[in-house]
Amino acid sequence: AMYAPLPSQSRSSWPLRAVAACFAAAACVMFASTFMTQNLSLATTGTAGAISSRTGASPQVARGVFRLARPAASPLAGSSASPFFSRAASANDRSMAAHATIKGVLARQIFDSRGNPTVEVDVTTEDGTFRAAVPSGASTGVYEALELRDKADEYMGKGVLKAVGNVNSIIAPALLGLDPTQQKKIDDLMVQDLDGTKNEWGWSKSKLGANAVLGVSMAVARAGAAAKKVPLYQHIADLAGNTKLILPVPAFNIINGGSHAGNALAMQEFMILPTGASSFSEALKMGSEVYHNLKSIIKKKYGQDAVNVGDEGGFAPAIQSNAEALNLVNKAIEAAGYTGKVKIGMDIAASEFYKPEDGTYDLNFKVEPNDGSQKLPPKGLEDLYAEWSESSPIISIEDPFDQDDWSAWSSIVSRMGKDVQIVGDDLTVTNPNRIKVAAEKGAANALLLKVNQIGSITESIEAVKLAKESGWGVMTSHRSGETEDDFIADVAVGLATGQIKSGAPCRSERLSKYNQLLRIEEQLENPVYAGENYRYIPIEAPATSTA
Repeated sequence: AMYAPLPSQSRSSWPLRAVAACFAAAACVMFASTFMTQNLSLATTGTAGAISSRTGASPQVARGVFRLARPAASPLAGSSASPFFSRAASANDRSMAAHATIKGVLARQIFDSRGNPTVEVDVTTEDGTFRAAVPSGASTGVYEALELRDKADEYMGKGVLKAVGNVNSIIAPALLGLDPTQQKKIDDLMVQDLDGTKNEWGWSKSKLGANAVLGVSMAVARAGAAAKKVPLYQHIADLAGNTKLILPVPAFNIINGGSHAGNALAMQEFMILPTGASSFSEALKMGSEVYHNLKSIIKKKYGQDAVNVGDEGGFAPAIQSNAEALNLVNKAIEAAGYTGKVKIGMDIAASEFYKPEDGTYDLNFKVEPNDGSQKLPPKGLEDLYAEWSESSPIISIEDPFDQDDWSAWSSIVSRMGKDVQIVGDDLTVTNPNRIKVAAEKGAANALLLKVNQIGSITESIEAVKLAKESGWGVMTSHRSGETEDDFIADVAVGLATGQIKSGAPCRSERLSKYNQLLRIEEQLENPVYAGENYRYIPIEAPATSTA
């Protein structure tokens, strides 16, 4: 009736008018639908964030449930899961990003994969609420920035309510109104002004806690990426001045020992690295197949109970020798059909079994008391590494000696560093000042990047740039106490570290990182996998105009 012709109208014009009216109606419906969807979704995002702020519940705002309203400012900060980010934004696109300011910061206590408390932080801007969770290590270097724990009766002394309180009462008020794209400015404010504590190696975060500072730093990075309408990895690359995005070689921890397992193995991790893969997705396939072949081998040889997994998803069979563990890994690689394409890495975590009273390393340290028959001097331990490297395709050895045994580190780099990367973890603790000393002493040729060791994204970027300037490789790393947060996947790509270790292809807190890398690979127009070039990928700065 609405579009029926008036009496004065010619009936011959009715069909044309009806068609025109239909087009007009369709346009109105489309406009109204878009307007209502956007406003409803924005309202939902705001409501969910408000609920989260009041109750501490997780509405999954930062995990992408409420991201349809403004995909350019997704709470995932440019997650490659969003179709909007089918291409990386150009530098011009990023320079035109709308201004955003921090409207709120809220921390809470959650739990990590070992059932211990850790810190989670929400940062809210005009674009939504952005969330980050802080990991925690079991085998920690003495020079790491301070992880603040309550040390009360609750949670075996591992509560983090002091760190949470420091975020909510000290950091949050200071950040209100700041631009989340200004990562360095915000990190420096937290580290140098609000905390301000130092030790011989730099900013120690012993007032606020590195876990407090890092949670905010990570969440701010996500908010900054959203403000610029780019994926998180692109934002991190921009912060570092890097123009080369590289998908890393995964280092899968498939046999656990040391502080991560209850068996007799002294060495903490036996890893596989699919350097012969042609893509990250193929590397993940190789890792999965080797892992499942290893499971079958262990189950057949040691029984059903032997395939229980450790903190990082690797198997922890009751084997007695490190050589036996290497033999199992070699057999699994062969059984999967990847001999030559999959290499082996080891995390020794030697500080865990170093005996400072006599300068030896006790490979039987888990048995107390023991007769000391498996104690080795530094040279004897170096000889053992060389022997293993001759019989197995070992390309990476992490923390082969104690964090203060500088001469032993220099010796093994001189002897084996050409063919095997010697990775500093407890030695360097992602600390630029310790990296400088290690480089001067020739004590390592690769950095293990753990953002929670140093406590801020800005300092982590500085550590990576310094390591690369020294000609080192870089391996991005998780911690044994992890969460579902996949932040380090974007770090590995954005900083082009070339390597990442996030445990076995097992347990969701480990796979969350690998799965995010699959999404990033899918999103990149021409994805490049590090492969055989994993050891050294320089930071590539944008070209400067001479005009």
